[in-house]
Amino acid sequence: MKATADGWAGGTFSNPVIPGFHPDPSICRVGEDYYLVCSSFEYFPGVPVFHSKDLVHWEQIGNVMERPAQLRLPDTAPSSGGVYAPTLRYHDGRFWLITTDVSHDGNVLFSAADPAGPWSDPVRLPGVKGIDPDLAWDEDGRCWVTTAGISQIAIDPGTGQTIGAPRRLWSGTPGAKAPEAPHLYRIGDHWYLLIAEGGTERGHGISIARGPAPYGPFEPCPDNPVLSHRSTDLEIQNTGHGDLVQAPDGSWWLVFLGVRPGGGSPGWHVLGRETFLAPVTWTVGGTSRTEPGGGWPVIGAATPAMAAPPWPPRPVPAPPARDDFDAARLHPHWLSVRSRPEGYFSTTERPGWLTLRARGASLDDQAVTFAGRRQQDRSCRARTLIDPGVGLGGLAVRLDERHHYAVEAAGAGTVRVVARIGPLRQTLGERRVPAGPVTLRIDISAPTETWDPRQGPDVLRLGVEGPDGELEVLAELDGRYLSTEVAGGFTGRVIGMYAAEGTVRFDWFALEAGDKE
Repeated sequence: MKATADGWAGGTFSNPVIPGFHPDPSICRVGEDYYLVCSSFEYFPGVPVFHSKDLVHWEQIGNVMERPAQLRLPDTAPSSGGVYAPTLRYHDGRFWLITTDVSHDGNVLFSAADPAGPWSDPVRLPGVKGIDPDLAWDEDGRCWVTTAGISQIAIDPGTGQTIGAPRRLWSGTPGAKAPEAPHLYRIGDHWYLLIAEGGTERGHGISIARGPAPYGPFEPCPDNPVLSHRSTDLEIQNTGHGDLVQAPDGSWWLVFLGVRPGGGSPGWHVLGRETFLAPVTWTVGGTSRTEPGGGWPVIGAATPAMAAPPWPPRPVPAPPARDDFDAARLHPHWLSVRSRPEGYFSTTERPGWLTLRARGASLDDQAVTFAGRRQQDRSCRARTLIDPGVGLGGLAVRLDERHHYAVEAAGAGTVRVVARIGPLRQTLGERRVPAGPVTLRIDISAPTETWDPRQGPDVLRLGVEGPDGELEVLAELDGRYLSTEVAGGFTGRVIGMYAAEGTVRFDWFALEAGDKE
């Protein structure tokens, strides 16, 4: 989506509004500013924070869990463990964030005066059971936490102590599995309880109920699910886990997760669950209107090209495709696996270079030293200039420890491609190079059309870039093996650099969108 100086180009914007591995969005508005957070699972820092002025253009401004005291994922934490669905709210002049660390601390609560940070140390909530916690305050100032299941308990947000006993609220649609991701809102005269159900795969959907108090009793909407793309051939699938927000002009909107499967049958999504946007209207007695007025929400069509909101666009600068590691700290969009321990990552040890010191012996190791960025485009190109010294490191596309492709350089002057698919690990191509720095490259190309039902979602070409800018391909691999449908779990691809032996340095890293062949 591109914006002109005075309006939206073509009157549309592109979905997803935050592409790549950005699942379980939660949103709040303060004045004319919107803030949004997503799940981060086994990656550090945890819970990325985004800012927007128009609901469409989003800029990452920080992470909630960026200090070791805030996120303590052990090396034994499994991939797709870690930090699950957060809820972000603004109350009494302060931002509040509640989430679940399923691998260590359980449910935890953070607060901040500024959503860009710093955020507080966690307030632990041992009395709150279940994942996907939500926060809501009633007119009397009581704070309610509602979790997957769907159950609820009151808490003291200052101490984390629970008040009273938990109660079950609503089980969702009869026969639908996994009622989860609750969000509770006071809208007009009703309390609305929005949930996801049906599982976060192709059967995912969003349903809603309403009641006279935050604890119910709740009556379900007669038109549930209010959003689901199950059993359709729509490009966006797995739609669910949403959060409502009202714009300053009174209009209502929904952010939610979805995926974009590619290739043949059954379709493979490789970027993870992404954040999408759709308009919301309300029906009262069969009449559509903007304000709820005691009615039910109707979610507008969620498509790749959407009608633009009725206000001027507020674009934000795109992150630079290339990072020369000149800053003292890595940009907030950089991810590491489980932790980023002192002494293993540095941009100052050799100024202008990212220095990585090996912990694990390979990408198969849960303690690997890794710095990467989410893949956000179906077709893209990743490049880095590596000086392996006497060590071993490289450039990789990672889904988890058992599913990754890498091109790596050894100090002895060897470059090779290594693929790990489930229990199989194999070297697929190797060549000698002069000792010293070498440019490693991975090109990812999505097919322009699907003519074979067995065709994968994309092709990855891994190799060495020569002085003329041409890629010498050492291996060409099917991308389906780095997809959620093959690997399982809840994350998406992350592309980055790693060290497997000794100390390895990287002069720059570039991740560019589009197929440039």
